[in-house]
Amino acid sequence: MLKPSAGILLIAEPFLKDPNFMRTVVLLCDHQEEEGGFGLVLNKHIKHNIGEIIPELEGIQIPVFFGGPVQSDTLHFLHVCPDQIPGSHEVTDGIYWGGDFGIVKDLLLKKKLNQKKIRFYIGYSGWGNNQLNEELKSKSWLTTMARRDIVFNYNAGDIWKESLKLLGDEYSLMSNFPIDPQLN
Repeated sequence: MLKPSAGILLIAEPFLKDPNFMRTVVLLCDHQEEEGGFGLVLNKHIKHNIGEIIPELEGIQIPVFFGGPVQSDTLHFLHVCPDQIPGSHEVTDGIYWGGDFGIVKDLLLKKKLNQKKIRFYIGYSGWGNNQLNEELKSKSWLTTMARRDIVFNYNAGDIWKESLKLLGDEYSLMSNFPIDPQLN
């Protein structure tokens, strides 16, 4: 188990029942022992695209994801373009969070960004002081280092299974467990 830090994937164990996090993968964007952590759920689409949420981007069909249950009135984004988007923060090798949203809008309107380079999230996932450590001790989450091919996987439905496979064969088998084994 990896210690919580930016760039870690938190993979929900197969039987986690919390509806916000069941079968999810969260990219931990920041974690400080004293303050807690901040992350984004990578694999839960919402029904709207960015052009439906931001009026100036009408017609742009990039999907938007559910980043987590905290502050669902906020928009966050991950990208791979730090040279084009000033003010971004490197989460881990080649994966950046945030930056100048005015420039992002301009790049989208000029078709210089697409869903292979940027992902949008409504809300975020947050943990208070020591909360994530306790969840890890209780085995709610499995951990591995984030990879760009997982974070920007075109098929969000594959992210949980692909993340488990990164952990090795025994975890790969877990990807086929039913959500409720009592119904099997």
